[in-house]
Amino acid sequence: MKKKVMWSALVLIIVIIMALPFGFFYVLNNGNPYTNYIADKKVPKYLEGKGYTENDIEESHYIEPKHIINKDFYHGHYMVIFKDEPDVTYYYGITKKGKQVNQFCEKDKLSSAGVTDIVESETKHSEEKCINSLDNRD
Repeated sequence: MKKKVMWSALVLIIVIIMALPFGFFYVLNNGNPYTNYIADKKVPKYLEGKGYTENDIEESHYIEPKHIINKDFYHGHYMVIFKDEPDVTYYYGITKKGKQVNQFCEKDKLSSAGVTDIVESETKHSEEKCINSLDNRD
């Protein structure tokens, strides 16, 4: 009986040790699944509340930025490209406290030369109250 328990514990430890690197690389490549889940649920509802429909949006999905962002927000962003403004990519974030959706002031604008620039200027779908994603970081 003791041998079975020992072997079971040993197998469990080996499985955990082998699974940790796979989990680490999954999160590294795909982002935090919890943040992804929250963004996929909250941001489309937020946009719907702002009056946007699926017909207004060309592309939208969760992304994981490669740089540190505002500590008040979960690390993952939700990017949205509107059909009537296909050269501008908008980013939305979710606050850690209260899980509120906010638009980030920084947007990616594709120039006619094919270069993407970060802009904070007023664009067609800019919200009056946006948050700077690069504030409040270490």
